[in-house]
Amino acid sequence: MNDLSLGMLVGILVLMLFLSAFFSGSETALMALNRYRLRHLVKLKHKGAIKAQRLLQRPDRLLGMILLGNIFVNTVAASVVTIIAIRLYPEQESNVLIADGILILVTLIFSEATPKTYAAVRPETLAFPSAWVYVPLLRLFYPVIEFVNIFVNLLLRLFRIDVKAHGMESLSKDELKVVIAEAESFMPARYHKMLMGILDLESATVEDIMTPRNEIVGIDMEAPLEDIVNQIKTSPHTRLPVYKKSIDRVIGFLHLRKVLVLINHGDFDKQMIVSLLSKPVFIPDTTPVHAQMVKFKSEKIRIGLVVDEYGDVEGLVTLDDLLQEIVGEMITDDTMVRVQGDGTYLVDANITVRELNRFMQWELPTEGPKTLNGLIIEFMETIPEAGTSIKLHGYPLEIIKRDGMAVKLVKFLPEHSTKPS
Repeated sequence: MNDLSLGMLVGILVLMLFLSAFFSGSETALMALNRYRLRHLVKLKHKGAIKAQRLLQRPDRLLGMILLGNIFVNTVAASVVTIIAIRLYPEQESNVLIADGILILVTLIFSEATPKTYAAVRPETLAFPSAWVYVPLLRLFYPVIEFVNIFVNLLLRLFRIDVKAHGMESLSKDELKVVIAEAESFMPARYHKMLMGILDLESATVEDIMTPRNEIVGIDMEAPLEDIVNQIKTSPHTRLPVYKKSIDRVIGFLHLRKVLVLINHGDFDKQMIVSLLSKPVFIPDTTPVHAQMVKFKSEKIRIGLVVDEYGDVEGLVTLDDLLQEIVGEMITDDTMVRVQGDGTYLVDANITVRELNRFMQWELPTEGPKTLNGLIIEFMETIPEAGTSIKLHGYPLEIIKRDGMAVKLVKFLPEHSTKPS
């Protein structure tokens, strides 16, 4: 190297700095690749992505190759700078230290910080082209890299890390929720809610989404026939449970379309209703939503009664309820949640906690009571009077209306309220 001209030495130095920048930037780019986008590009047969994925399957070999190259070019650069400094100032040895200091600064700016920052911001731009370079380099220097990795892997095993078992990491449910939340701006709100609903299916049970017992609309066979006929004609529901005196004595479900064609017959009576009933379906309250959906589909039924461990009816669930858990409840401002001009929210206390959380993007606890009314009563340990103000798990509210048995209407104050998108 002492026989080379000064111009050639400067050229070698520039080349080494460029190679150092390549090794540093490509390392950051390859490690910063979005693994899920990489999988997508591989499925699309993107050649650069295919090579990058193969390299990342063994990161110990890839990093060994990059570090080997980086150490080599930085060592050569330091040697060249020393030779240049000695040639220019043969009698001033201190200038060698100054030259090395300048080299460190130049390397830091042009060969480390700049390419790594660029690679972190736009990893694919640098990662895919560099993958074409590393594949042949790995084959060329395979013996050296394997020799180094023997010692590296032995050291890692002391920390119980098996590099060969390394693979693409999978996302947990909570992590996947974060990904979907961050992607909200790239999809319609209804699709975003559907994806969130699907993720919640694993933890939701039929008890979480059922119509509670006190809201079940059914036909009491002990009522006068005239009242039953009037109820059938005016009912907004397609199917109704039929019982005797109490909902705990259900005898079947009635499909109203079947009975409407007979209702005007002169000989219509209660016995005709009984003959049209389908067998009642009872569902344990701990049944997961996704399991019940499969059961509804396999048994071709659309409605069932939810019962507790003692066999008492707790509520009613339909196939529509299960589907709405995925699609998202169709809550509008003029039904369960109403936005006021002062920024407050009037909320029907019969709303389920899950619906309220989804609509308001809150985090009220869902492990205990299923409705807002139940959550307030559990929190207060009594049925609060109208005008009572509390802070329910961090959310300030005021009781607007109650009856003797339950809270009916609540006003949430704007301190923690965030208007849903």
